[in-house]
Amino acid sequence: MVESGAERVGDGVHTEPYLTAGRTYQLNLVCFGHGSARMRFTPARAGTETEVPCDRSVVRRRVAGRERMRIDVDGDRGASGVVAWEVDAVG
Repeated sequence: MVESGAERVGDGVHTEPYLTAGRTYQLNLVCFGHGSARMRFTPARAGTETEVPCDRSVVRRRVAGRERMRIDVDGDRGASGVVAWEVDAVG
């Protein structure tokens, strides 16, 4: 495991994990509550913007290591609950 955490949906997840260039990582997110959240990457080429429903289902995305990458998960209007996440090295 590289990095993990849990945040209130209203606060969101805003992190810049240290990822080694050339390695592959898996980002796992789960939201428990009501509504949904939206996951975004900066730079945008690092990953696809994705809806994260707050229904306890796990959303998984593979990402390539880069020198700098930011992951933001923000609750949609009216969303509530908790978002848990982790980044694991897979290759």
